[in-house]
Amino acid sequence: MAGYYRWKSFEENEDRPEKPRRYGVTEMRGPRYSVLSHNVLQEIFDSMGQFVDGLKFSGGSNSLIPKSLIKQAIEMAHEHDVYVSTGDWAEHMLRSGPSSFKDYVEECKELGFDTIEINASVLEIPEETLLRYVRLIKKGGLRAKPMFAVKFNKSDIPGKKNRAFGSYVVPEPRSSEYVEDIDLLIRKAERCLEAGADTIMIDADDVCKYADSLRGDIIAKVIGRLGIEKTMFEASDAKLAEWFIKRYGPNVNLYVDHSQIMDLECLRGRHLGKDHKSVLSSSYFLF
Repeated sequence: MAGYYRWKSFEENEDRPEKPRRYGVTEMRGPRYSVLSHNVLQEIFDSMGQFVDGLKFSGGSNSLIPKSLIKQAIEMAHEHDVYVSTGDWAEHMLRSGPSSFKDYVEECKELGFDTIEINASVLEIPEETLLRYVRLIKKGGLRAKPMFAVKFNKSDIPGKKNRAFGSYVVPEPRSSEYVEDIDLLIRKAERCLEAGADTIMIDADDVCKYADSLRGDIIAKVIGRLGIEKTMFEASDAKLAEWFIKRYGPNVNLYVDHSQIMDLECLRGRHLGKDHKSVLSSSYFLF
């Protein structure tokens, strides 16, 4: 298939491997925000399958789609060496108890899923219980991907408006949302990796929005402690993806929308993108 992508030229010093990749992974958002039909998925894999490493059924969409269609989508993905993740639906199964979660793992394996994601940020369970679920997924022969959300008080972000020196600024109200210590979050993620987790998903959307002004240190600490190969970041828009590539290079693992695949690959290859002279200008016209 590589012959179809002669236009793609990497820098000589780029060490991003071919599929299956351990780093430089691009995971694509599946059905949720838009309807991805069988034909659309086939077109994406046929045209950009070389650049897609994973497909995620986000938001529990797999629970609403007939099993026959799920199997077809998974088989199609596997034909293009694309792994398939359940997304963050497992936490709903966990509320019914450990036995139901075990059945869920077995059903996911039967359908052909490769990875089960656990949204640890919304689960009100002890840390040891979370580790037990990670081991249960691994015992079932699947990859485990715990997801953690980085949260902080938005009042910690300095205002963007210009003001005269010494003038009074009305302080932003403190958020009532629970703010977890980043070191504690990283320690939980480290223990999940020790228990057998394959990847740690980081939902850092709020952090990335303010990264240039203050909170880029949080991302740096996560990568510094967990390693770039074991972490994946959700890039909810093209600007976030470009922010990650500029700071951490082409080998950072990103979870993006299907409409961002081509632009993201341009960024990984020759640091091209919407703010540069891209060979494609924009890939959004494809969809």
